[in-house]
Amino acid sequence: MNGPFGRERHIPVLLAEAMEALKPRPGSVYLDGTFGAGGYSRAILERGGEVVALDRDPAAIRAGAPLVAASGGRLRLIEARFGDLDAAAAEFGFDLLDGVVLDVGVSSMQLDEPGRGFSLRFDAALDMRMGPEGRTAADILSQEDEATIADILHRFGEEPAARRIARAIVADRKTAPFSSTLQLAGLVARVAPQRQGELTHPATRTFQALRIAVNDELGELLRGLLAAERLLKVGGRLVVVTFHSLEDRIVKQFLANRSGRGEAASRLLPGEPARPKPTFKVPRGQPVEPTAAETRTNSRARSARLRFAIRLDAPARGADAELEGLTRLPPKRRRTT
Repeated sequence: MNGPFGRERHIPVLLAEAMEALKPRPGSVYLDGTFGAGGYSRAILERGGEVVALDRDPAAIRAGAPLVAASGGRLRLIEARFGDLDAAAAEFGFDLLDGVVLDVGVSSMQLDEPGRGFSLRFDAALDMRMGPEGRTAADILSQEDEATIADILHRFGEEPAARRIARAIVADRKTAPFSSTLQLAGLVARVAPQRQGELTHPATRTFQALRIAVNDELGELLRGLLAAERLLKVGGRLVVVTFHSLEDRIVKQFLANRSGRGEAASRLLPGEPARPKPTFKVPRGQPVEPTAAETRTNSRARSARLRFAIRLDAPARGADAELEGLTRLPPKRRRTT
């Protein structure tokens, strides 16, 4: 697709729905926390808005240079994690914003790049990092004990055979450390073969779990939500697109907590602290899901869910233990092997 800002390399999932929820306006300022190929940023620019865009992947920053050049100064693009989005906005002089949009998880471009190690389709090094820093998936498989690997697979991949796979990884790495995607995929297929009616490769959940652990994706998501709460002006809009139940659960619980949804309207008992005022209003009809037409043309859209909320005037809150617990492995002392 060609437009005033050049050719669209990739159309994001739920693009029209995200713009309807964000409602970008000329002269307003928005933060795109997951720039990727620039689909959301381009759509905001086309509607007259200004954009601060972040991506932790240096390759995305380099590829976005033509869009920055074409924007006439309305797009600022910086290498950063979206968990630090308020600091990134402040770097460009913005204390408050009109909207924040997040498209969570691995990008299609990263999946399609063989050397990144995200995909089962290519034989590549077990890297899986979205940025240049930190441990790789191969490091985790070589350094962590069996219980930790099992917890990663179970918590972040919802893998029912997590213990069996972890046991096999620890046994096999004694003679051949895991270094390639197909080596790991082959082990999972051997010890936890595809079940009847299962449409995906049996290693899909294992790859998801390792990718989330390598990049601390759930922790980044929660930090991004908290930063958006601090950064949005009254009436500002938060839009989040997720691609699996772990991400969606965090967004759903965060917005329920911040909007007071599910709390009974009752009198406080003597000495009971007052409940904090809602910081967001959550419109009805959520989550927003892709149309049948979109899922036919884009298989990645099948699991997508969009949630959005409007900032109210109550002060931002900090994280709470329940939300943080959704992003981490269980405490080590409670684990069993």
